[in-house]
Amino acid sequence: MILEKEQAKKGIITDAVKAVAKQENIEAEKLAASIAEGRSVILKHRNSIKGIGENLSIKVNTNIGTSPDVCSLSFELEKLKVACDLKTDTVMDLSTGGNLDLIRKEIVNASSVPVGSVPVYQAVIEAIEKHGTIEGLTGDGIFDVIERHARDGISFITVHCGVTLSCLDILKRKTRKTGVVSRGGAFLVSWMALTGKENPLYSEFDRLVELARRYDLVLSLGDGLRPGSLADASDNLQMSELLVLGRCVEKAHDANVQVIIEGPGHIPLNQIVANVHLAKTICHSAPLYLLGPIVTDIAAGYDHITSAIGGAIAGWAGADFLCYVTPSEHLALPSIEDVEDGVVASKIAAHAADIARGNAQAQQWDSTMAQARYNRDWHQQEDLSINPLRFKKIRSSQKIFSDEVCNMCGKYCAMKIMNDTIKKMGF
Repeated sequence: MILEKEQAKKGIITDAVKAVAKQENIEAEKLAASIAEGRSVILKHRNSIKGIGENLSIKVNTNIGTSPDVCSLSFELEKLKVACDLKTDTVMDLSTGGNLDLIRKEIVNASSVPVGSVPVYQAVIEAIEKHGTIEGLTGDGIFDVIERHARDGISFITVHCGVTLSCLDILKRKTRKTGVVSRGGAFLVSWMALTGKENPLYSEFDRLVELARRYDLVLSLGDGLRPGSLADASDNLQMSELLVLGRCVEKAHDANVQVIIEGPGHIPLNQIVANVHLAKTICHSAPLYLLGPIVTDIAAGYDHITSAIGGAIAGWAGADFLCYVTPSEHLALPSIEDVEDGVVASKIAAHAADIARGNAQAQQWDSTMAQARYNRDWHQQEDLSINPLRFKKIRSSQKIFSDEVCNMCGKYCAMKIMNDTIKKMGF
């Protein structure tokens, strides 16, 4: 097993580093140095390799997975295909219904990109099924599930290591409007409150690190106490978890384990930049993975838009990895169409932020599209579109009287008028 961080610390340029450097058009030595210092990570899945972090393009993750009420493997595999066709960078299996081992294996086998998971979901579900209560959860049960996920080819796992017994004292003050909204966080808070025991992902963090080393798992340190409303943004509960995660990052880096930090959540626009900078500072510049951020609480049905707004600002401020949000957020399990809308919205946000950060490849993409648009080259525009199928669907949905224009302006197209004028004048 090649530990990318360990090799990078030794100055060894691995094949994975070379591949990512080529994708991103950066120097392999520069990328290796960033990995050695924990500012970038590499996710691997068969022939798919993705780099996340410093000097790299912002990546997008797509969540799929069953629920207890809607459990269809074929439905989730169809979502996976749509996401991969739209060039998502990673997917996460968040399944909580059905045969979880089978579902995970099928998703991993069908995926063309690295797959992540949240093992504590399955650990809790199995404990409840076996003992009838969440109190039956044990540290051994959690770590057994983590190892199963690793053996099945999972590339990165969300682990809520910052949810500790100390957070219960803060929660008892009832200063939050929406309490704990992370499913993994809620599982662990409930278990700690009922048993009085410390979170094994925190108390046995060394054991977690050893498992990660054994399988070269990337640890995504989850924000189990993230704010679920703007009123709770940047509060002491969120910050107390972030401080714990900062210490976990140090321990993981010392063991040459790659780490990502997960961030909030529901955050108002004016707090996004500060939150990004704070997370980067406290967590030693580890790659930052944001769930949104959602910038208003009132847009149910449109949270792919609220999260894209927040994601663009966060990416510009230094976030490295965006988790998509769909129109179904807070309402239902996403449909196929929701997945498409969520992936595209998040990719737009990531691309917009890449442009603002000076990413040459992103800027060239826009420049080429601008020229194709000016030339009214519809075929090239379709090829360059972030969702070519949507481009083609809209273009062909109405009668087009001339291939030179669209029917918005028709013969009064500004660019056609100027092109014709320039030709006549001989400019």
